[in-house]
Amino acid sequence: MLTGKLVRVRFARDRVIPCYLDPQDAQALQLAEQLLMVYRASAGRARGEIDAEIDELFGNLPQPIIHQGLAKLLEDRCDFEVLPGHPPDRLREAAFQAATRERQRLLQEPGRRFARDEVVGAVAAELGLEPAAVEAGLFADLRSEQRLVCFQDTTPERLLERYNVALAQAILLRSAVVEAVVRGEPPRRYRQLFRQVKFRRLLCEVEPDGEDAHRLRLDGPLSLFSATQKYGLQLALFLPTLLLCRDFTLEAELRWGADRRPKRFVLTSGDGLVSHQAEIGGYVPPEVGMFVELFRKKVQDWDIREETEVIPLGRQFWVPDFRLIHRASGLEVLLDVLGFWRRSGVERHLELLRTHADRPYLVALGDQLRVEEADLAELPAQVLRFRNLPLPEEVVRRAYQLLFPEAPADPA
Repeated sequence: MLTGKLVRVRFARDRVIPCYLDPQDAQALQLAEQLLMVYRASAGRARGEIDAEIDELFGNLPQPIIHQGLAKLLEDRCDFEVLPGHPPDRLREAAFQAATRERQRLLQEPGRRFARDEVVGAVAAELGLEPAAVEAGLFADLRSEQRLVCFQDTTPERLLERYNVALAQAILLRSAVVEAVVRGEPPRRYRQLFRQVKFRRLLCEVEPDGEDAHRLRLDGPLSLFSATQKYGLQLALFLPTLLLCRDFTLEAELRWGADRRPKRFVLTSGDGLVSHQAEIGGYVPPEVGMFVELFRKKVQDWDIREETEVIPLGRQFWVPDFRLIHRASGLEVLLDVLGFWRRSGVERHLELLRTHADRPYLVALGDQLRVEEADLAELPAQVLRFRNLPLPEEVVRRAYQLLFPEAPADPA
């Protein structure tokens, strides 16, 4: 992520507008490729040496803040470590003691000059090391002396895309309130969003915003009294998940500069920012797709539709997979097909549903998706098990029993 001094923006009245880089611009791509070549060829080199080379190669460019920002993102993809050997703090302690003894001899022998090589040699003899090893290890734990051991490579295009996302993330660190409207996403995407909200421990309120859209209101770090830096980082890390959505609008109220002047930041799906986060929200498991196809072929008295409504469950949120609609009565049952699951997670989920859900629901559990051997005992009527994929006939039978517990079996 970019630090504050690397943020490039311009202002239009009360708006903060990021100075994004064009991932297709030839000059930007060339700069990114040159920086990548430096890191690709720097295995084993000290961090300070790499920084010096970058300054020498790019320090005279008209906008150094650009190459500095790109270099910061590449440095984040590196693993540095202290060279193995004698602990640097012990080397320094021995060197200071040897230097003290040398200074004392200078007082006793007027005209004698301080001999640094003799001090290093004395330390080496005392510790059983070569003088060169002492020289190399004295300050090996300093940041500038850490050695590059691993670099996660990328492409120039991806580096420029990552730069734009990092720029937007850095702006969000100045936010007091963030509102995001997400439109037309499948249930899997909403679940991915809310998992990130929970994982990042963000303060969030959700409400419908017209047809097939939801508004997320997130507190920004500057709305809190404490822990603003840590919270702001978590909010910034949430952004790549939002960028996976096809249609969204984000508006943030900012407090900009030392005097925290009120500003606004707007980001939409049309800005073209590309998330570097893994795409999992759009994946449809094969068994779920086959279940829907079979349901529509075999079941005549029920409709099945993807459910995108966000249902609050206490302080958490639930987005079921489907809505089952009984055609004759118009009544509905929500259906959730759980992916990989373990007993403890299912029990917590069922407890939330029992406590907070105010609509009929079914939960389908796949035996092949279980990640532990422990089984579930005393399953409630709302839970059904399946081996390969849910059976449509069994699903509608259970759904009919939930809606009409005193009636005979559903003819479907």
